[in-house]
Amino acid sequence: MIQNPTGKKRIALAFILSSLAILGPFNIDMYLPSFPEIGADLRASASLVQFSLTTFLIGLAVGQVIIGPISDSVGRRKPLLISLTLFSVASLVCALAPNITVLIIGRFLQGLTASAGIVLSRAVVSDVFTGREFTKFFALLMVINSTAPMIAPMTGGAVLLLPFATWHTIFYFLSVLGLVIVFIVATKLKESLPLERRQPSSIGHSLRTMGSLMRDRSFIGYALIVGIIHGGSFAYVAGTPFVYQGIYGVSPQVFSILFGINGLAIVAGSFTIGRLSEKFHERSLLRVGVLIAVCANSLLLLTAIVQGPLAMVVLAIFVYMGSIGMIITSATTLAMRSQGHRAGSASAVVGMLPLFVGSLMAPLVGINESSAVPMGAIMFMTSLIGCIIFFTLTKKEVVIEEGHYKKAVAEG
Repeated sequence: MIQNPTGKKRIALAFILSSLAILGPFNIDMYLPSFPEIGADLRASASLVQFSLTTFLIGLAVGQVIIGPISDSVGRRKPLLISLTLFSVASLVCALAPNITVLIIGRFLQGLTASAGIVLSRAVVSDVFTGREFTKFFALLMVINSTAPMIAPMTGGAVLLLPFATWHTIFYFLSVLGLVIVFIVATKLKESLPLERRQPSSIGHSLRTMGSLMRDRSFIGYALIVGIIHGGSFAYVAGTPFVYQGIYGVSPQVFSILFGINGLAIVAGSFTIGRLSEKFHERSLLRVGVLIAVCANSLLLLTAIVQGPLAMVVLAIFVYMGSIGMIITSATTLAMRSQGHRAGSASAVVGMLPLFVGSLMAPLVGINESSAVPMGAIMFMTSLIGCIIFFTLTKKEVVIEEGHYKKAVAEG
């Protein structure tokens, strides 16, 4: 595959990799408007319905840890084709689920197989792009991917408006979507990891690679920031269906719009990183993003405590999601830069951490369905912890200009 492609080839690659990455957001966001219907139809509590989200996140995390190292040995293309085919099957299991237990199991299988698209899209970027072009392309990819949180819940809401539609229809849609992406990968995506850069295939070697990543302070610091702050955002994902619809009384369609517009905030945050990365180092931009997240969630928690208006909740979350766009783009770029032959494993760690944190946070939101305080408290605490990690675990860097590319050299 061409290194640092430009023009039409760059745009085509962005489209292909975005189609892989949207499986995660679509699987999370599309069925959110149907949470109340699923609970009523399967006679399940709100916490059990939210647990179906938790098991999906666990599967998404576990799958990345498995598929990332495998792809470092066999390449990116084959694991993608196999996993995405199985994803379509898992989606059918969910669509046909007769009870909440089968749905929970099906959601885990969906996450396990959808993880390939997320982890390997990042690995392909690391295979193909270097230097400043890595940051710019990853920011472009984030901007495109950020449309998924806007489109997915609105698509789910629109599907539910069809005369024949139920919540099952959403999972039939996801099964077909999986097959479409399989066709795109099979016909358009070339292998990005050449044979000479592949790693030996063994459990021992995979563990050693993971161990080396865990000892890399620069890598693990940035990975933890993504993991904890982004992971905390899943409290918002799990909580807003009940906060918006249950506490503030909005309809599923209005909820879909309120949820979807936050994708604009993520786009703005990612776009900001892409445009400013030529003038400012990514670490400086990350610092701004982390501080914005803490401030926005402070406002959200205060509003929840005093039972403030919906407009204040929506505003605080919108600003917070803008910071998420900044944090994911800049911290992932800093973590993945120069990972080379272990890009698949590094991508797995970066992708697994927020899902692991999210799987722990999402059920806690349901502790008190009549209050937004649990959601606000979780989002505030995770952003505060991420801020502390930034200032204690990551190293300051000195920026040296080399031609048109800023090289960062860690101090200390």
